[in-house]
Amino acid sequence: MFCHLRPMRSLSVEHIQSLNTNMHTQPLKEAKRMPDRPIKWDKSYYSFTGFKDPDEDLEQVSRVETTLTSWLDNNGKSAVKKLKNSLPLRKELDRLKDELSHQLQLSDIRWQRSWGIAHRCSQLHSLSRLAQQNLETLKKAKGCTIIFTDRSGMSAVGHVMLGTMDVHHHWTKLFERLPSYFDLQRRLMILEDQISYLLGGIQVVYIEELQPVLTLEEYYSLLDVFYNRLLKSRILFHPRSLRGLQMILNSDRYAPSLHELGHFNIPTLCDPANLQWFILTKAQQARENMKRKEELKVIENELIQASTKKFSLEKLYKEPSISSIQMVDCCKRLLEQSLPYLHGMHLCISHFYSVMQDGDLCIPWNWKNGEAIK
Repeated sequence: MFCHLRPMRSLSVEHIQSLNTNMHTQPLKEAKRMPDRPIKWDKSYYSFTGFKDPDEDLEQVSRVETTLTSWLDNNGKSAVKKLKNSLPLRKELDRLKDELSHQLQLSDIRWQRSWGIAHRCSQLHSLSRLAQQNLETLKKAKGCTIIFTDRSGMSAVGHVMLGTMDVHHHWTKLFERLPSYFDLQRRLMILEDQISYLLGGIQVVYIEELQPVLTLEEYYSLLDVFYNRLLKSRILFHPRSLRGLQMILNSDRYAPSLHELGHFNIPTLCDPANLQWFILTKAQQARENMKRKEELKVIENELIQASTKKFSLEKLYKEPSISSIQMVDCCKRLLEQSLPYLHGMHLCISHFYSVMQDGDLCIPWNWKNGEAIK
């Protein structure tokens, strides 16, 4: 509800006058101050008066893209300092990794996320202390790859996952259960072979870089659902007619597709009849894509070696989300540049610019150089 105000001339001003006698002068000064929000003039005002439009300056700045050389000029010294400070810890990390790999006869020790060197050393120290207490239990992981990640278990490809937030008790229980995990892994491989047989010899693969992180149990369940659907559908492929081709299973897709790298993306719940038609019509294209992938991988490795040598890099690597095509394009353009700041650095090809806490330089694969784009 709104109250009806009387005309201004009928209002009493006695209370205002009494207030005025007690007021300080500061609020009056503030009342005369210019408003905090600047006046927004029409574009025609600046055209007519010749004054500079401040918004135009802001738009100009926003259109200027960061270039590789300018970014290295601004961040190179900081990266060198961080890298130098991290060198003792990097040596300690290598020592701990080699020591544990030899002691437990592991294939490798890896990290799923880009934790800093100090964090990684701390995780290896924890594993080393556990090995001193339960060496025979931890030796059950012989031949395995250990990955430090967000949860404990065994991954879809058979890596031992150690959750970094779990206590030693949970890690010990995991190592104790490894024989049962190995048994499940053997059953999973049989299931993959059965699916492959029903689909004309297509190899079922799990590509860590392109698929969600799944535990062995989750992946087995996914394969089992897909296998039972294939059995009920009774679709027929000529035996071994599709050997050499690959497919990955997806639980979050509804239509099959062909990846540029040559493998089929197959939804677990896709219609079997549609699946058969799609695979048969795309088989030749899949073979061509796979051949192109292998050729591209050779070129990528050659360019990585050439770039590492030219810029005297300590290490050149890429994030898993960077494709071979993107890496090849990036390295080709890098080799045309003169970049002294890269000498002795660790360079990561990514999607953004960043100096990591241990001095690694991240640059986007599609970096810009030369004149700023306007």
